Amino acid sequence: MDDIFDVMIIGAGAAGLTAGIYASRAKLSTVILNEGAVGGQMVLTEEIANYPGVPATKGYMLANTMKQQAKSFGCKIKSNVKIDRYHFDGKVKRVELEDGRVFQAKSVILTPGGRPRSLNIPGEDRFKGSGISYCATCDGDFFTGKEVVVVGGGNAALEEAVALTQFATRVTIVHQFDHFQAFKHAVDEAEKNSKINFIMESELRGFYGNGKLEKVEIEHLPTGKKSEIKIDGTFIFVGYQPNTESLTDLVQLNDRKEIMVDADMKTNLEGVFAAGDCIAKKYRQVTTAVAEGTIAALSASKYLAE
Repeated sequence: MDDIFDVMIIGAGAAGLTAGIYASRAKLSTVILNEGAVGGQMVLTEEIANYPGVPATKGYMLANTMKQQAKSFGCKIKSNVKIDRYHFDGKVKRVELEDGRVFQAKSVILTPGGRPRSLNIPGEDRFKGSGISYCATCDGDFFTGKEVVVVGGGNAALEEAVALTQFATRVTIVHQFDHFQAFKHAVDEAEKNSKINFIMESELRGFYGNGKLEKVEIEHLPTGKKSEIKIDGTFIFVGYQPNTESLTDLVQLNDRKEIMVDADMKTNLEGVFAAGDCIAKKYRQVTTAVAEGTIAALSASKYLAE
């Protein structure tokens, strides 16, 4: 493309869409390049009940609202694209897609988000998609009338475990510690649900089955005792890892591969900003991603004005 945009956003999750809304509404020519489904982790969330001013809503519905809002202000969204190369040196930034197209912009906002973290234990790769899932919203109904295990102890694990009780007859939460890292309301809701039971201070050691997942091996960490339980499926919620592999030699990352930014969402490169689950931070919520996307867009606007 010969066009040079004012702002190019890489990723269309909550942070990217928000940046697109703010940048395009400020009359900056804006394009969002996105590899997967528009909405990022929002579309994997069964229900979002803590977004200020919005009653409980489905994650995909909130994502679609943000998408339409960005487009209404003139933001262009290019989905299902694969970036081959980045060129962030110089005043004009450029990315090359695998299909040969080139996009250029005076500033860039990196919002590639993150992805579910794997357990990396025997059988996990084998049963992915055929018994192992990382998204209750996507796959919960496949386990109607069945028994499942949920791995994790944070907000996502407990909230999705509760959501899964709409389908499964029994949900067993396996967590490595003797306490949860989730907010109290999430813990309380899970504990009062009669379909949920808990195996604490334990970790999964393997997935087994003949053609389909049939059982998991669990180790009780204090004693080292191993046991097997028969189940129909496993949902893994042990955090996310940033989608920054392709950015390793471009922007400054910390030891967790998260992009380092300052309070204005600036990276170490001039004219390049970052926001959302890809940056170094403590909390990962839709609201924090939205705030960071806002700051990144305003910072990019200021950068262009100067």
